[in-house]
Amino acid sequence: MTQWLLDRSFRSSSGEVRWAALGEARPGTPPVALLHGTPFSSFVWRGIATALAERRQVFVWDMPGYGASEMREGQDVSLAAQTRVFGELLAHWDVTEPAVVAHDFGGCVALRAHLLHGAKYARLALVDPVALAPWGSPAYRLLGAHSEVFGQLPPELHRALVRAYISSASHPGLHPAVLDRLVDDWCTKEGRPAFYRQIQQSDRRFTDEIEGRYGELDLPTLICWGAQDSWIPAAKGEQLAAVVPGARLRLIEGAGHLVQEDAPAQLGAILREFLG
Repeated sequence: MTQWLLDRSFRSSSGEVRWAALGEARPGTPPVALLHGTPFSSFVWRGIATALAERRQVFVWDMPGYGASEMREGQDVSLAAQTRVFGELLAHWDVTEPAVVAHDFGGCVALRAHLLHGAKYARLALVDPVALAPWGSPAYRLLGAHSEVFGQLPPELHRALVRAYISSASHPGLHPAVLDRLVDDWCTKEGRPAFYRQIQQSDRRFTDEIEGRYGELDLPTLICWGAQDSWIPAAKGEQLAAVVPGARLRLIEGAGHLVQEDAPAQLGAILREFLG
């Protein structure tokens, strides 16, 4: 349940990125790139990535400042930086037109790469994405506004805070082993300051720069949303689907923001159908 290994490394403009490729490339079948959100890592895609890899090649990666990738003082982990790194990875993978599945702020990264930097996708699936202002839960905004204060918490209190915060992303509740795995990344010597760093560098301007351009999207687009998402309400999914031409919206009952953990079988089936 908690084993997940990214066995390859890439030196990006924001530090070392750990990544992996699952499955085999197949002629006529575009590969899939999976993008995680915050405060998670590619670990949350483990089940769906494995399932999708039965029929196509799947690329997974931990963004700089997350999971197994490099975490360091002064690191640029903003959404603009993550967008730049995604473009670098697509070139490194020699992938020109993948299908992209993106969760949370990974959705913003995928949208920015496409709308601002010309990255081409065969298809785009957005899962509870950060796309429309305002975004960020009250807790997220509080942590961002006072990151220097929270960053001084002793390790045991920091762990309790991160555990409570990540727990709130799930509607039915996370398996204890999965929750521990997600929390552990942020409780190392490097992980504690990295947790507050990535929140401090979040900025609404990164979605403001693209929000008025969603009507330009001209590719098959699927929007999935946990019906019980307490971080970004499902109403945002309806709003987003209304401005993206031809977008399909699928609400997943019983799932919160972390749909991959709350309803992996249902989300996986929806994605397999969409990807073809």
